Amino acid sequence: MAEAQIAKYQWGQTISSQIDLINDGSFPKAAPEAVLVEKGTCGEVINVGTVEETGLPVYLVEFTNGKVVGVLEDEIALA
Repeated sequence: MAEAQIAKYQWGQTISSQIDLINDGSFPKAAPEAVLVEKGTCGEVINVGTVEETGLPVYLVEFTNGKVVGVLEDEIALA
């Protein structure tokens, strides 16, 4: 297990997606490879965790399209 990095974003912050977020198979109500969230879509950070293997922060974000998606720090930015 890698040492946890300090999270850049916190619960309640408004962010926007910096890329199209594609279903990697972990979102059961969408087809594999489907676009879950389009680039530029805003959302709110609702939880912050850590990827155990890498120590990278992972964010649970509720986007304005109604989807709740786990994202990495390089996939989002403050809105």
